[in-house]
Amino acid sequence: MGMDIAIVLHVFFVVVWVGGMFFAHQCLRPVAAAQLEPPLRLRLWVGVFGRFFPWVWAAIVLVPASGLFMMLGPLGGFAHLPLYIHAMFGLGLVMVGVFLRVFFSPYPALRKAVAAGDWPAGAAQLARIRRLVGINTLLGTLTLAIGAGGRYFG
Repeated sequence: MGMDIAIVLHVFFVVVWVGGMFFAHQCLRPVAAAQLEPPLRLRLWVGVFGRFFPWVWAAIVLVPASGLFMMLGPLGGFAHLPLYIHAMFGLGLVMVGVFLRVFFSPYPALRKAVAAGDWPAGAAQLARIRRLVGINTLLGTLTLAIGAGGRYFG
């Protein structure tokens, strides 16, 4: 893999992940909450997550892998990199941790509650997911800002 392929994979999967979170959190969520009763809304979210999370799994593998490839190869190693690239990498790792928390805790509980028709329990798990995705959306937006403008920050 060359630098050209690494940067395309890196940027594509960052856009998919952060853009998908932004869309879900800021656009889909408010409309779904306003227009759908809990059973339909919770089923919708289980379906949306079922389609989105495989893309996030690809992102949490390919974004760090392509970043490490670029940092350790063409860019000359961690010691030679400016602080903003270290910050992007660190924030990205935190984002991976937040996603893993969502995927292995409230998401299975949401699926279980929806399958059982336990709408209050499902709503509680969806609220947990919403908070964590909100945090990750903010972290992703900050990481994008650092990546786009870091070399100009001083």
